[in-house]
Amino acid sequence: MADTHKVRFEPVGIEIEADEDETVLDAAFRQGVMLIHGCKEGQCSACKSFLLDGDLQMGRYSTFALPDFEKDEGYVLLCRSHVYSDTEIELVNYDEDMIRSGLPVVTVRTEVASLEELTHDISQLRLRLPAQSDFRFRPGQYVDITIPGTDEHRSFSMAGLPSPDGLLEFIIKRYPGGRFSGLLENGLTFGDPLDISGPYGTFTLRMGSERRLVFVGGGAGMAPILSLLRQMAESGDEREAVYYYGARTEDDLFHLDELAQIAECLPGFRFVPGLSAARPRGWTGETGLVTDVLGRREEHLADCDVYLCGPPPMIDAALPLLQSRGVPESQIFFDKFTVTAADD
Repeated sequence: MADTHKVRFEPVGIEIEADEDETVLDAAFRQGVMLIHGCKEGQCSACKSFLLDGDLQMGRYSTFALPDFEKDEGYVLLCRSHVYSDTEIELVNYDEDMIRSGLPVVTVRTEVASLEELTHDISQLRLRLPAQSDFRFRPGQYVDITIPGTDEHRSFSMAGLPSPDGLLEFIIKRYPGGRFSGLLENGLTFGDPLDISGPYGTFTLRMGSERRLVFVGGGAGMAPILSLLRQMAESGDEREAVYYYGARTEDDLFHLDELAQIAECLPGFRFVPGLSAARPRGWTGETGLVTDVLGRREEHLADCDVYLCGPPPMIDAALPLLQSRGVPESQIFFDKFTVTAADD
């Protein structure tokens, strides 16, 4: 049986226990401490922190996430870190309110409640939780869904809100030959079991902020943003908000009726779709990449909270733009979708 050690996080003064055979990040999740994180696989740098004291060793990771010179200085990736003594770690990226409001990560067996095509390559999947489930989540968070018959998983954000009927809603892009998304076309049927683990993620509304909200996303990246917008509509949030949504063609747009209803509930909300393919006949809206639309329409962003959700190229294009417009890092929140090589 693996030994257990104490891990203390500064400057927040939070302490957890971590087994030697689990990562520091997983140990924090298990105890309801929601640290800033991204891919959980050593491919990004969201969980990068600084080792102050203790015996810590890391598993394999990308040097793009943690260059050798930073490792030599004492930086670590919590998603790859195992501790072998009591350890003290300084958090680099953190939101203390978020850390303290975390929910414990649990594993639950759900069943398929419904499956519907939204566009030619995007599906809506609903899973039903068991009647006595202790699974809870906050709008904007995600879960890992285990691929049936394997130890692999894929991560998907909830698009809906926590509800008494125990339904979890997902918006998922289908990839040809995808290990999981391929099941949405010819592998899953009503009642099939699926194991989920979560909740994960810190892509949640900062309710203490009164700043204007700018949401940017495209494709299946609508999922967590829709969850946040539904939360705002349910609570009557009066903050001004705009959602820039990128699609290739007009046929790739969906949930337009609900977004119009949200705009009726929230007078300060606007939905601005943009199409990146050739301008269709009769289309009078925005065209180009969604980050181009954002750049054309938003000159003054420094006083906004900006939420980004999409694939790495979209996030990588948006961050320099936001920096050039003077948006502080503390006001930028992003959920970077990663795609497994040759898979979904």
